[in-house]
Amino acid sequence: MATIEITQENLTQNVESSDILFLDFWADWCGPCKQFAPIYEEASQKHENITFGKVDTEDQQQLAAAAGITSIPTIMGFREGVLVFSQPGALNAQQFEQVIEAVQGLDMAEVHQQVAEAEKAQAETAE
Repeated sequence: MATIEITQENLTQNVESSDILFLDFWADWCGPCKQFAPIYEEASQKHENITFGKVDTEDQQQLAAAAGITSIPTIMGFREGVLVFSQPGALNAQQFEQVIEAVQGLDMAEVHQQVAEAEKAQAETAE
């Protein structure tokens, strides 16, 4: 599957409808972004069951700000709607493949339980 353009308008839909979604926050002027682009594209072709999106931080400045992007490229990974990976900096092909495998191998029942416990603790602290 080729990469798709992610915008503020379609981000939520893609996070919710994709079992696994990777996002590449990039800009045209960014050298490391250009180096990482073919690695990201190759992974999107290899892993057809995963959604790969690209966020142009110049065009989508509000989305990048809301995501807390301070350095590009930044790669984010979502699984079942939960942010499970976020890291600035370009990865080589082997490193990115390890990240993909790690996200695929997550025990999502455990992740959802941890998220629920964190939300409960945060709600109790707010009271």
